[in-house]
Amino acid sequence: MNIKLIAIGKTDNKALQSLIDDYTKRLSFYIKFDLDIIPDIKNVKNLSESQQKEKEGELILAKITPTDQLILLDENGKNFSSVGFSAELQKKMNSGVKTLVFVIGGPYGFSETVYAKAQGKISLSLMTFPHQMVRLFFIEQLYRGYTILKNEPYHHQ
Repeated sequence: MNIKLIAIGKTDNKALQSLIDDYTKRLSFYIKFDLDIIPDIKNVKNLSESQQKEKEGELILAKITPTDQLILLDENGKNFSSVGFSAELQKKMNSGVKTLVFVIGGPYGFSETVYAKAQGKISLSLMTFPHQMVRLFFIEQLYRGYTILKNEPYHHQ
C-alpha cells in the first residue's frame, strides 16, 4: 500500500519542516509515502470562503485517481487512539487498498465536492492546530502506527 498526504500551502517554518522531513524519512522504512503540497491560492482576498474552498477542492481532486481511497483530516471525523489508528492502517492494508490518500484542507476546510468523494474522515483532536503543525502531527502518527504494527519500542502503553 502507498500513502499520500495532500496539504494546501508550503511549510514556511524551518524547524517544523525539519521535523516533517525527519519523520518522512523514518516512515520510508515502512511504506511508500509521498507528501504532496498544493501551492496557496493566489488573490484569496478577492474570493469568498466558499469560492476558496471550491478552488482548493478542484486542485485536491486533480491529484486523486479513481482507485485512490480518500480520507479527509477533518474536525468532525472519527477519533482514534494511536493503537486504534495503527489497527485502521492494518485493516486498509489487508483490504487491498493500493493508495490511501489523506488530505489536510485549507483554512476553511473542504468543498462539498471533496466531501462527496471522500471515503472517510479522521479527526486528530477536538482542538484546533495550525495546518503546518497538523502535517507534522499526522506524519508522526503514521510513523507511530507502523512502529506499533511492527511491535517496535517507539510507542509506550
